[in-house]
Amino acid sequence: MPSLHVCEVIKSLDVGGAEVLLAERLRLAPRAGVRYTVVGMRAGSGEITESLRANDIDVVDLSGRPGPLRYLALVATVAGLRPDVVNVHSPLPASVLRPCLRLVPHRPRLMSTVHSVSYRRATAVVDRLTMGLDDRTVAVSPSVATAATTRTARRLVTRVHGVDVTGQRLLAADPGPLRAEFGIPPGAFAIVCVANLRPVKNHMLLVAAAEAVLRRRPDAVFLLAGDGPLRAAVAGEIKRRGIDGRVRLLGQVPAARRLVAVADLVVLSSRWEGLPVVVMEALAAGVPVVATAVGGVADLVRPGHNGLLVDGRSPDDLAAAICDAATPATHERLRAGASTSTDQVDLAATAAWFEHLYRELSARGPV
Repeated sequence: MPSLHVCEVIKSLDVGGAEVLLAERLRLAPRAGVRYTVVGMRAGSGEITESLRANDIDVVDLSGRPGPLRYLALVATVAGLRPDVVNVHSPLPASVLRPCLRLVPHRPRLMSTVHSVSYRRATAVVDRLTMGLDDRTVAVSPSVATAATTRTARRLVTRVHGVDVTGQRLLAADPGPLRAEFGIPPGAFAIVCVANLRPVKNHMLLVAAAEAVLRRRPDAVFLLAGDGPLRAAVAGEIKRRGIDGRVRLLGQVPAARRLVAVADLVVLSSRWEGLPVVVMEALAAGVPVVATAVGGVADLVRPGHNGLLVDGRSPDDLAAAICDAATPATHERLRAGASTSTDQVDLAATAAWFEHLYRELSARGPV
C-alpha cells in the first residue's frame, strides 16, 4: 500500500476540545501506510505534544515565531513538508493556508475540520471568504453542519468524532482508586465539570447553581477541572458564596477523562459549544450529563435518556436539573441510558473514516 503523508494543522497545542480530539484520533488511527505530522501555532502545557510524540506522530511547534511571522512560517512549513493532504482544525490558519497552498508547486489536497458553531467576527469573515477553496469540509456534529461557521462550505460532510470508548469503560469499571486519587470522599456524589476557565464556559452560572445544589444535597461535591484567565474570579466567587471545600478548582488535570469516568454526574454550563469532548467521555463511561442546550450538546444528550438539558439562563434551573438527575431513581435510569449511548461516540471508527477520506482525496492525483 503506498505511503500517504497527512499534515494536521491546529492553532494551539494546549489542552482543549479540538486538540484532545485530534490527539486521541491519531492515537487510535489504523495508520496503514499513513504517516502524520501535526503543526501547532501555539504551545501548551506539553500534554498534547507528549501524547502525540509518544504515539510516533511528528510535531512541529511554531510558537517560537513572533506574531504575524508565525503565519508566514506556517505556510513555509506546510509547503516544505510536501504532504499529500492537509487538514486544518482552526479557522485563522485555514484562512491563510487555503489561498497560499494553491500557489505552491506540490499542491496538497486541503480540507478543514470545523469544531465550533461560532467565531469572533473578524475570524468568521476571513474564514467564510476562503472556505470555498476547501477540497472537503468536515463538521464535527449536526449542529456545526448547520451553523454559520460552515455556511460557505461547498463540499460539506458531517462526522461526529467521539472518544476512546473502550478506555473509558475500563476506567469506569474500577472507580475506587481514581476517586481516592482525586480526593472524592467515600459516599460522596461527585459532580464534575471539565472546561477551560473562559467566559464562554460560563462557570459563574455553575458556581451559583452549585450553591443551591449543596443546600439540598449535603453529600455532593463539585470538582472543576481546567484552567484559564478567569480562574481567580471563579475562585473568588466560590469563596464569596462560602462553598470552597465542596466546590474544588483542580486546575489543569492531565488525562482529565479519568476524572470524568469516575464521576457520578458531569455538568457543563457553556454559552456555546461545538462538540464537547467531556460530554462524549461521560457517555462513553456511562456517566449522565446535565448541560446547557447549546451547539453540539443537544446532538449527544437526549433529555430523560442519558442526561438533562437546560436553557442556560437561570442558575436555579441548572440546580434543579442537577438535583433531579442526582435522585436515585432518575440517576439509575440516566446512567443506564448513558451506557447505551456509546455507538455515537466511538472514536476508533472515526479514525478509520478519516483515513479513508484522506485516501479518497489523495487518489484524485496532483492538483
